[in-house]
Amino acid sequence: MARKPRLAAGRARALGLPTRGTTNPNRLRRVDRWMTGTLSDLLLSAADPLVVDLGYGSSPITTVEMASRLRSVRPDMRVLGLEIDTERVEAGKAVADPPWLDFRRGGFELAGARPVLLRAFNVLRQYTEEQAFEAWDTMLSRMAPGGLVVEGTCDEIGRRCTWVTLSAEGPQTFTLACKPSGIEVPSDLAERLPKALIHKNVPGERVHALLAELDACWATAAPFAPFGPRARWVESARLLAERGWPVLDDRRRWRLGEISLEWAAVAP
Repeated sequence: MARKPRLAAGRARALGLPTRGTTNPNRLRRVDRWMTGTLSDLLLSAADPLVVDLGYGSSPITTVEMASRLRSVRPDMRVLGLEIDTERVEAGKAVADPPWLDFRRGGFELAGARPVLLRAFNVLRQYTEEQAFEAWDTMLSRMAPGGLVVEGTCDEIGRRCTWVTLSAEGPQTFTLACKPSGIEVPSDLAERLPKALIHKNVPGERVHALLAELDACWATAAPFAPFGPRARWVESARLLAERGWPVLDDRRRWRLGEISLEWAAVAP
């Protein structure tokens, strides 16, 4: 039986359960690149440019990397890494540079912070779907006005990723990202769907239909294979949009191995 999220003991009562903690340098480079390229207006317009990295794991390296990447958009960005495990918090404090980069014990309640942007990656897979939706609501209730949550999952080296972007109004977009040379078909990303979708990849559900359609586009784009997997991915994305799917981005982002769609395209 899955454990319910709880308030962990301690001075700062943190909502949630510790993750496995596994991480690697550059594991989250794809979502970081997407945030800097797609959410730059949000970051530039924020009155208080605070970003939270929730559940960074046993090493703070991905939080440090995120801070460096986001500062290419806004140099005065402040980044706060949150973890429930006290040893992980101490590991973060060893590389902290407050107030620009700091680490604190906290969970879904965000330790009292009110960020404009929150990244929560590989955090919700251990929860039930109901618990994951509750975590969405809890995190969103702590965001600054107009703030966004980016919640998703990736493989151990960051070559296969998916994520959902959430606002106070609910889920907004869904993104698939990968290294095109590292897949046989786009539906290989199904194993990394976020918790809200991973159990919905069955006939009759929208996310299953999306992946099947994208695989069909990939097959149609086979003549582009001699130009490389990236060219084939770009053509697959173009075909997906041509077939009526609500694709939000363009060739500039497709070339990076990304496809973003309106959430309604995959909503359970």
